[in-house]
Parts: sequence; C-alpha cells; structure tokens
Amino acid sequence: MPLLDHHCHGVTTETLDRSAFEALITESDWAAPAGTTHFDSQIGFAILRHCAPVLGLERFPSPDDYLARRRELGGAEVNRRLLRATGISDYLIEVGHRGDEILDPAGMADAAAARAFEVVRLEQLAEELVRGGCRADEFRAAFARELDDRLARAVGVKSIAAYRIGLDFAAGRPDDAGVDAAVDQWMRRHSAGAPVRLADATIIRHLLWAAVDRGCAIQFHIGYGDADVDLHRCNPLLLTDFLRLTRESEAHVMLLHCYPFHREAGYLAQVFPHVYFDVGLAINYTGSRADEIIAETLELAPFHKVLFSSDAFGAAELYYLGALLFRRGLARALDVFAERDDWPFAERTRIAEMISWRNARRAYRLDNRAAADISAGDSREAS
Repeated sequence: MPLLDHHCHGVTTETLDRSAFEALITESDWAAPAGTTHFDSQIGFAILRHCAPVLGLERFPSPDDYLARRRELGGAEVNRRLLRATGISDYLIEVGHRGDEILDPAGMADAAAARAFEVVRLEQLAEELVRGGCRADEFRAAFARELDDRLARAVGVKSIAAYRIGLDFAAGRPDDAGVDAAVDQWMRRHSAGAPVRLADATIIRHLLWAAVDRGCAIQFHIGYGDADVDLHRCNPLLLTDFLRLTRESEAHVMLLHCYPFHREAGYLAQVFPHVYFDVGLAINYTGSRADEIIAETLELAPFHKVLFSSDAFGAAELYYLGALLFRRGLARALDVFAERDDWPFAERTRIAEMISWRNARRAYRLDNRAAADISAGDSREAS
C-alpha cells in the first residue's frame, strides 16, 4: 500500500564524495574518528544490505564499492531509483532546513513521481522578516500576512522550539506589548552584529499561537536530533500545558521523531484529541532494531493517531530505508498481535492503511489541497 511521508526534507542532486555522504548518515556534526567510519552503524549496515541492490549491486558491498557505484550513476539517477522504489505517494516537505542544498517540493515531486506539499518553518519565516528590514512595530502584522500567504500553499507549519528554547516554555499566549518589546530587543541585537537566529521564548510562543489561531497542523521536533539539541528538554510531556490550552482549537499537533520518548508521545496521543505522532528518523538509525520501536508506538496510542515519516534529508537512501523498515516493522508488529490474539487479517490491513496514509490525509486535510505536482503514477492513485 502507498505511504504518506508526513515529515521529510528534500534530496541533494550532487554526486557525493565519501565525507559528504557519511555526513548525511549520522546526526553527529563530526566526522567519524580517524580509522573508523559511519558505515559501522545500524544505518550503515542497512544501506549496504537494502539500498545496494536497488543500485545494481550485490548485498553488502564494501562502502568504497557502494559509493563508487553511486558516483557512476550520478546523483539524479540515484535519487530516481531509490525514491521511486519507496512506494511513497505523497511527501510533506519542510523547506526550512538548508533549503538551498536540496530539491524543493516541485523538484521532489518530479524526482519521485509523487505528490509533494510544503510545510513552513515558523522560526525561519520570522527570521526572513528581520533580514528583510521589517520594523519591530510592524512585525506582528507582517508575520501574520506572511503566514497567511504561505498557508495558502502549504499544508502546515513546523517549530524547532525544542532546539531554540526547549519544550519547557511557558504555555500561554504572550501579550502584544511583550512580543513587541522582545522583537525590538532581537532586532537591536541583530543590528549590533548578532546572528539573526531566533531564540527568544516570547517571540516563538507568539509564532506558535499564530499557527494555533489558523487551525493548521503544527509540527514539533521532539526527542532525537543532532548535537545542537538538549535532549532532556525535548520530552513531549513538557508540552502538556500547551496541549491543554489548545485542545479545543482546530489545530492538530504533530509530534515528530519522538525517540526515545515515543511511549510518552503515545500517551499524549491517547489523552489529547488533537495530538498525533511518529517515530521517523529513529527508524533509519536503529536499523535492525526498528521493529521493536515501531511495535512500542502501538502500545498506548490509538491507531488513528500514529503516522509515518522518514525525516529524510539529503540522501535518497534515507527515504528508501525509512519506507522499507517502516513497512517491515509495522507488518511484523501486526503479525505478532495476530499470533497472540487472533487479530483478523482485514482489521490488520485497515490499521496498516490508517497508519501508512489515511491518518495523515485526515490530520493535514489533504483531500482539498493542491499539490506541487499532480502527475504522479499509479501508486498515488491508490491513496
């Protein structure tokens, strides 16, 4: 059945050398220590086992042989083979992370023969206004206009509050005077030479509440990420007050990645009507252990609250593995439930469809949205 990847980024079309490729298969900001390689990991072994045959190699070639074959094919052909082998019919692409290095939604739709939709990063949108010379007293109105304009095309927004201020922020809506004062201070610092990077809790809270007011899907980074994140401040339970305040809004809160807090996310998805979650990113990096993590997501959460994502960036292998390991893990979990308690095949199929694509289509209200490209093939028609 098709998959709807509700959170991912674009791929690079560059022909990657070894150091560039290895940088894309780790969340570390550092190269592997001398004499070692990032291929010596769950994700490295998964690439050599599962991706090599798609590129015309035997299973488990050496990393050098794998990368040589990748260079021989070229970045565009590697992308075409791996993306079109995923069975992903729809991509929701967050465009705020290193967007100048990767394909945009239209480019992804073409490379993957699929549909692609945009997700807007809130913090980046605010930073663009500051770079563009917006005055402090104009910021709230300008941000509202820009957000409305982007949401005319995009299907949701994302916040990286977990990286910038942690999830232990005050949950309530900030007052206008406080926002204006915080923006003024932010702009003064930028004028004095500080980077434009937004890390003010009052302003970020304003951005989040602007999204709540528009009743859109709001993605939050949760848990596992690169070395910039303070993992202990990324537990989704820290959002409980915010979820209480927004539960009667029309917004849907989408908890991304979640590992190692996926059980906590499952609890929140059970008790709050507007909360959904996934274990994207972790699936790739846990490789042969992904089955267990996927099964754990089905312990508490209602099945209509669990989503698929790859959180892939840059390397097309990450999309392929995200899809393959997710399908395998979900199928094995459902098979175990059937062995233990005789779950009917038709019910298992219905649950798999919900998690694979139906839940995301409902949560993001996709049925009435225009896609970046509507020329995908038969796999999309199934959805």
